[in-house]
Amino acid sequence: MRMVDLIAKKRDGKELSREEIDFVVEGYTRGDIPDYQMSAWAMAVFFRGMTPAETAHLAKAMARSGDSVDLSRIRGVKVDKHSTGGVGDKTTLVVAPLVAAAGVPVAKMSGRGLGHTGGTIDKLESIPGFTAELSPDAFVDQVNRIGMAIIGQTGNLTPADKKLYSLRDVTATVNSLPLVASSVMSKKIASGADAIVLDVKAGSGAFMKTVEEAWELATTMVDIGRSLDRRTVAVISNMDQPLGLAVGNALEVREAVEALRGEGPEDLTRLALTLGAHMVVLGGKAGSFKEAYEKLGKILRSGEALEKFRQFVAAQGGNPDVADRPAELLPKAPYRITVPSPADGFVHGIQAEEIGLAAMTLGAGRATKESSIDPAAGVVLSKKVGDPVRRGEILAILHASREDVADIRQRVELAFDIRPGRRKKPRLIHGVVE
Repeated sequence: MRMVDLIAKKRDGKELSREEIDFVVEGYTRGDIPDYQMSAWAMAVFFRGMTPAETAHLAKAMARSGDSVDLSRIRGVKVDKHSTGGVGDKTTLVVAPLVAAAGVPVAKMSGRGLGHTGGTIDKLESIPGFTAELSPDAFVDQVNRIGMAIIGQTGNLTPADKKLYSLRDVTATVNSLPLVASSVMSKKIASGADAIVLDVKAGSGAFMKTVEEAWELATTMVDIGRSLDRRTVAVISNMDQPLGLAVGNALEVREAVEALRGEGPEDLTRLALTLGAHMVVLGGKAGSFKEAYEKLGKILRSGEALEKFRQFVAAQGGNPDVADRPAELLPKAPYRITVPSPADGFVHGIQAEEIGLAAMTLGAGRATKESSIDPAAGVVLSKKVGDPVRRGEILAILHASREDVADIRQRVELAFDIRPGRRKKPRLIHGVVE
């Protein structure tokens, strides 16, 4: 078998066999297939696509390319949750304690942020003392003991995907549906989950800019899960504006705590309950979505989810009092700069990606993998789409380590589309693929 023949076969729109896909993935992981040939193959896939069977084979082959996590010692059905990335997306911090309090074990591996989307591990590490590093035995023990653990991804999980993603990033082949779907699902398969709930974002702050693109990606990933005997559900949610109000690591932890108290933004709370309800159904703790949603609502109101968060933070070395005094204990920026509205009217739109990039520039995110972050930095919105606003009223507050941020202040102001006439609140959830 020769790589040049497989490049030509895919270039001509033909379907690759399981053995041929294994040859590509194994050869590239070992270093036998050079970057220039893999680049040509990725571009052929970009233009010609892959069949559902090919995409599933690719996901499985990449999952097998490195370590896999054995969760068999954890009692119960392990349900993983994954978001395709967005601005202000702190749902894991709310969903995990909720679902764990409902009796479904949450054994989650999460990543760090890059660019305008934040990483769950970065957010959690803004809690004083918190560590995302646990041995495999400690990880399993903690989930069995308190129902949840969240750790950083292991170094050798899906190395083929890591290599291929880096290559796609510099060869203009990132935006290929089968390559995106297989990348996400390979990590979920290697992470050892029995079932998977996907939050597929659609909008200006998401990877998929339209609902149609997000729907196609969601369908492809659900098909991969089904073909590999993983029960999979995908929720397609709106990312045309930031989720919640806070964008930035410590700021998002604080907002997640507010949501766990039942005092969080409506969109964050509703999305967390939706994703959590699907996880509870897949975990066998409710017979229907409606039953699971109502169950989680009661858990949220009772304070059980906040108590579970407190236990989780303490178990991983953090100060559990952050659940009661987040404003006091989390890092705070020395400067708070307001962004006033330039006109009267209604908020007709907020460019989520621009808000995310503004937060990154303030220090909340990474421009490169080597960049350090400021856990206190970020942006907190005062208005959302559909809200009325008067000239001079605050649209957002910048949390910064320096005072000279006029350019970022202007960027945030320009991210708001303010016009006369009412604007309906946008739909939060576009649909569900099961």
